[in-house]
Amino acid sequence: MSGAPVRSAPVYQAASLLLTYPDPETWPERVGAVRTALREPAVLHGSPAGCGDALLRFCGEVDGVAPLELAARYVATFDRTRRRTLDLTYYTDGDTRRRGGSLARIKAVLHEHGWEPGGGRLPDFLPVLLEFAARCPDPGERLLCEHRPGLELLRHALDAYGSPYTGVLLAVRDALPGPGPTAADRAAVRELALGGPPAESVGLEPFTRPSRARGGVR
Repeated sequence: MSGAPVRSAPVYQAASLLLTYPDPETWPERVGAVRTALREPAVLHGSPAGCGDALLRFCGEVDGVAPLELAARYVATFDRTRRRTLDLTYYTDGDTRRRGGSLARIKAVLHEHGWEPGGGRLPDFLPVLLEFAARCPDPGERLLCEHRPGLELLRHALDAYGSPYTGVLLAVRDALPGPGPTAADRAAVRELALGGPPAESVGLEPFTRPSRARGGVR
């Protein structure tokens, strides 16, 4: 990870902001700030090639979409199917006792570095982990890399759905250190795509999924 975390921090921060629920009251200002920042050459200096373009392409694809409509699309994309969830441990653990342990471990890493997810979010929520990686690069990138198969599966699912959010996941994938998904990662993605996550709806206490007052729930 030599040096890569610092270079990729702006990509992670921008992706975190773009993958957070597009509240109609704050979204125009948020996406405008991201677009302005990414157009500054100094911001992405040294970042992996293509990441900024992928993020700006997403901004262009949603440009002109009414915030209320975009919010509805967000709910339909991420909140109504577990195949496109932003909660990364679901891809490997499903709703099992094992997932409770995975969430506890991530929360412990965040807590060790003085980080606490806001808004009642689970610690594996992708925008939370992306912001953590932007601010605490070494532990943050390690967590993201551990969930590379889930990120790949999410990217494929978004692409199949025809979602502009595919571009944001492409930027995240390309910003991660290393040569990209390994053979083991690709095998894990295939296994998850074919069989889905484990199913056992117990053992997540004290981690409960918060309801989204602004939209649907999973």
